[in-house]
Amino acid sequence: MPRPRKRRKVCDLPLTNLFGPLNTQTNETDSITMTVDEYETIRLIDWEGMTQEKCAERMNVARTTVQRIYNDARKKLSETLVQGKLLKIEGGDYKLCDPNPQLYGCTRCYRHRHGKNL
Repeated sequence: MPRPRKRRKVCDLPLTNLFGPLNTQTNETDSITMTVDEYETIRLIDWEGMTQEKCAERMNVARTTVQRIYNDARKKLSETLVQGKLLKIEGGDYKLCDPNPQLYGCTRCYRHRHGKNL
């Protein structure tokens, strides 16, 4: 019997969940779907500049899991750019950070989601 999947902690949902070329007609059936947890690894590692270890700690998963998720996400991004396909961000096995920063110690998440400076 397989182990139950651990839900990844995600603190920032994308502002837009559909990306693609502007200069051509695109077919939505020929799109690539990136999960929200894949988006979160790209955001944390590439945008925030975290190491895979810090990202794993933030998402509450193993570093090897983050490495696999990150590699899958980068493959999808490159396919989108090179082949000019639509990219949808949806789904995945995740849970949003608790808005109470004392529970997770994640004041940045609370500030981003609610527009407050702590």
